[in-house]
Amino acid sequence: MQKINLTFQEEDYRVNEAFKSLRSNVEFCGGEVKTIAVTSCTPNEGKSSTAMEMAKAFAKAGNKTLLLDADLRKSVLVGRYKTGGVRKGLTHALIGKAPAVDVVYSTNVTNLFMVFSGPVPPNPSELLGGEEFRDLLAKFRGTFDYIIIDTPPLGSVIDAAVVGHRCDGVVVVIESNAISYRFAQSVKAQLDKADCRILGVVLNKVDMSAKSLYGNYGKYYGKYYGKYYGKYGEDGSMNPNYLISEEDALRGVVKDTTSRMILDDDFEFDLDTLDSIPSKNEGGNDD
Repeated sequence: MQKINLTFQEEDYRVNEAFKSLRSNVEFCGGEVKTIAVTSCTPNEGKSSTAMEMAKAFAKAGNKTLLLDADLRKSVLVGRYKTGGVRKGLTHALIGKAPAVDVVYSTNVTNLFMVFSGPVPPNPSELLGGEEFRDLLAKFRGTFDYIIIDTPPLGSVIDAAVVGHRCDGVVVVIESNAISYRFAQSVKAQLDKADCRILGVVLNKVDMSAKSLYGNYGKYYGKYYGKYYGKYGEDGSMNPNYLISEEDALRGVVKDTTSRMILDDDFEFDLDTLDSIPSKNEGGNDD
């Protein structure tokens, strides 16, 4: 198995703690939830970064984790994390040009493995909906504890719904103040039609400025915990770019953005009332 080195931006404890919370939320969805698709409404909402950080969080917890890049149309993982030396990917396996073992790469993150997308095919939806992908996913299920699948934005193409149908659940990444209620509803409706279980929503790129509600909340807790873990400015105040603004159990932070997971299997997908959505547990589990 070929090994690659992933390059990440510098992280502090807030990033790690945020995605630990996100990981815990997924684990509370139930022990049967092992294969998770990650999608968004439009490009550039932070979908791929969220998928990577989720996979890292599971791997660091001792779970043998696979991050599978199923964005066959416009993958960003190879270039973003400067992997280099990737010769074969998912496309090769789906068209029979390479066995499954040849497309899985070990990484410099313990317990984290990756399958990259490979060359862009002319028929990505057909490949992802075919028996080859189903069989490949079945093989991976028998090898890995968790499989995180990065898929294309569902508002652009249908691929995410095709993949999500074969997964245990789907996580939707939504950029704060960028996606309309109607658009989000249409994405949810598409997932429902494909019989996909929506684990929850990650609200990403939340305004962290000091003037925002989230910024003030984060400043208070940032100063409290930052004394021991965080980064302070010369005046002793917390750097706004590193503030946390969400409740501990529902947060996910990457640098100056905050991601929030709403736990519910059957909620009203109303972005205007996300704060009022209660959590539900099915036998003590939910995402």
